[in-house]
Amino acid sequence: MPKYYEFKVCGYYLYYTASCVIEAMHVHASDRKLTEAGSAKFFVKSNGDTTVEKQGTLTEREVRKIRAFIKEHYKEMYLKWIELSDTGFYGEK
Repeated sequence: MPKYYEFKVCGYYLYYTASCVIEAMHVHASDRKLTEAGSAKFFVKSNGDTTVEKQGTLTEREVRKIRAFIKEHYKEMYLKWIELSDTGFYGEK
């Protein structure tokens, strides 16, 4: 699984899977196994805002912190996303 960063954000790895790059840009957050079970899923818009598709086991506080991190770093994260995907941000055609 490609990780956006090697470090954890709020105790969670931020990653995507090679099989999910057919969807719009998004970020999974998982604490250990990097699987979709129990992970959160955030779709990322072109301005860095996110839509929470699935909260998983994250608390509201963790979701807020991860959303703020994505907002601050989404352009850098998008550069990693487009290495494997030809889809854009959430809500774009």
